[in-house]
Amino acid sequence: MTSAPARFLAALVVAGFAAGAGPSRAAGAADAVQSGSASGLPVPRFVSLKSDRVNLREGPSKDHRTSWVFQRAGLPVEITAESETWRRIRDSEGAEGWVLHSLLSGRRTALVAPWWKQGPLPLYAKPDAKADVVAQLQPGVLGNVKTCSGTWCRLFGAGFDGWMQQDKLWGVYPNEKVD
Repeated sequence: MTSAPARFLAALVVAGFAAGAGPSRAAGAADAVQSGSASGLPVPRFVSLKSDRVNLREGPSKDHRTSWVFQRAGLPVEITAESETWRRIRDSEGAEGWVLHSLLSGRRTALVAPWWKQGPLPLYAKPDAKADVVAQLQPGVLGNVKTCSGTWCRLFGAGFDGWMQQDKLWGVYPNEKVD
């Protein structure tokens, strides 16, 4: 797990992620999707943090030690397991732990290529690499996912609204369709 100062900085500014740490779903994982034992929803799946303060615990109860505190509402996380009112999550850096389900939201958000080191990425007016570029987004920018076609997602946030290639986002799976 990353040191506390580095994790704090990442949670606040959402930058400086490890190189090459692309989307977390492994090849063929789409076949491994199961229903959660508590919710009946697919596992794994992406959700976002509902609160500005979310304790990440070592196990599925308040008796377990808090290993990290997220401090930014809206960050996308991946649910990897369920246990009654607890969800095991993974963040964009690969850190894992348990959080109360009530601290998670079904609202879909995504981080712009946190693994990318070559500068800003284009946001297009239409889902086409030949379309006009409406913004250049830095790696780690947090946006709301409006829709995804399986190859492109419409992403919006403070001062931007447009389309980005789906494989440049952490918070949606490759080929996933979001309505």
